[in-house]
Amino acid sequence: MKLVRFLMKLNNETVSIELKNGTSVHGTITGVDNSMNTHLKTVKLAVKGKNPVTLDHLSVRGNNIRYYILPDSLNLETLLVEETPRVKPKKPTAGKPMGRGRGRGRGRGGRGRGR
Repeated sequence: MKLVRFLMKLNNETVSIELKNGTSVHGTITGVDNSMNTHLKTVKLAVKGKNPVTLDHLSVRGNNIRYYILPDSLNLETLLVEETPRVKPKKPTAGKPMGRGRGRGRGRGGRGRGR
């Protein structure tokens, strides 16, 4: 399971997030998108070296996140189960050409040579 798919299931969970610049964010997740952008409510933002600030809503860009700290009460077994099983792609059977290959021979130019 992809990490982003797991994080998308954490709606209404209170987590702490540490950012790459040392800032720590503590709040309740309202949503996570495919780029791991995380949207939080009732947030306490502690910028490194400054006093903590309380915010109603905050969105954290996914590439700035170093790690999530999940609550101990979180049941990981139920969250890590995938709802949709993976479907393996079919392998092409031997001997059948798959479209136009890069073989040798004709196919460069418009008119034939020597006519």
